[in-house]
Amino acid sequence: MNRRTALKTAAATLSVPFVWRHHAHAAPSETVLHASFGADGMAGSDINALTASKNLKLVAVAEVDATRPNLAKLKQKYPDLRVYADYRELLDKEKELNSVNVSTPDHMHAPIVMRALNRGLNVYGQKPLTQTIHEARRLTEVAAEKKVVTQMGIQIHSHPVHKMVVKLVQDGAIGKVKEVHSWSGKSWGDTAPKPDRKDPVPDGLNWDLWLGVAGDRPFIGSGYYHPGNWRKRLDFGTGTFGDMGCHILDPVFGALGVGNPLTIRSELPGPNDYNWSLDVQVKYVFPGTKFTDETVAVTWYNGKVRPPEEVQKLVDRKLNDQGSVYVGEKGVLYSPYIAAPVLLPADKFTDFKPPEVKGDDHYLQYVEAVRGNGQTSAPFSYAGPLTEMVLLGCLATRFPKTDLKWDTKALRVTNNDDANKFVRKAYRKGFEVEGL
Repeated sequence: MNRRTALKTAAATLSVPFVWRHHAHAAPSETVLHASFGADGMAGSDINALTASKNLKLVAVAEVDATRPNLAKLKQKYPDLRVYADYRELLDKEKELNSVNVSTPDHMHAPIVMRALNRGLNVYGQKPLTQTIHEARRLTEVAAEKKVVTQMGIQIHSHPVHKMVVKLVQDGAIGKVKEVHSWSGKSWGDTAPKPDRKDPVPDGLNWDLWLGVAGDRPFIGSGYYHPGNWRKRLDFGTGTFGDMGCHILDPVFGALGVGNPLTIRSELPGPNDYNWSLDVQVKYVFPGTKFTDETVAVTWYNGKVRPPEEVQKLVDRKLNDQGSVYVGEKGVLYSPYIAAPVLLPADKFTDFKPPEVKGDDHYLQYVEAVRGNGQTSAPFSYAGPLTEMVLLGCLATRFPKTDLKWDTKALRVTNNDDANKFVRKAYRKGFEVEGL
């Protein structure tokens, strides 16, 4: 589709209402009793989106920092809200819960989600689903055993432009895909060593609970860890790759139907002893599917790195700060992040009629599925394998210039024993979780 057609299509699909009007008329017996793990930042956004449904009632929150500004707003908005510092106490005491969202730093995703699954609760879990590959596999397995409703917080998955990309590829608009290049301009990393100091823990912050399953260490102030820079740190986040890879590689994963890579290779210097690297370039080679060549290469870039010049020439315009380029036998699909996809070369697709695609509200889709109406589009059965793929890329950055071979059944790298040390992690004593 040319740019004008693409923008018209995007405008039409984006006009789809993202709030289901009938929610306000549900009977009280249909109300979903819900708790949030986290109260501010992404958790605050998740709470707002989930409570847009009149069928979901926020009854409890676990938040380790009593001074977070959105927590005060929640208390004011929900006078009966029960607030806990310890997520374990919330899960022990809130006996009537139906549903939870887990919107904490990455290292606490799996421990909290697993405890919720062990209770048989429905879960909306933020991306990345987990911090390690082993955790992702176990959450996928247990969610299936418990037969609960799950959804990972990759909201773009339900956006019409995302769904359009998947449909264009699978309908064969550009023929079989030969290679994909995906990137993010974000740089969630740090080349500096960890500061050698110990700062006072701020009033209101429970540092022990914030650390959770991670090893004990002194608090460092000036925002080094909390509230936002944890994403740069090896023990708490997954860098830009884990953060944006779950969004940007989602349509790649879904459209191509790929599973486990044959090899993963990182080309740039990896993390230091404490922090993820700023710039990343990782290439996956997957076995072919019905939508690809016999094998298909997917290359990820973040920070200042971008696809090579020959790929950029295929797009014939300045690349957006985030997005993907799908190179097919019959053409190229350029997919800027959360913007209308474009088929190239433009003159070849002048008369192309794009398919009709409608979007969904990712959050309300989850609420309705919990109520027995429909299904989620990013359940853990999908989100778990997607997260495993992304985290394999994160793992590969630790071993630059090395082709890693992956055995998904054994959940191990077959040609590098050192790499297997990062497939699974030990939890701090007192924070162990059954099933992990």
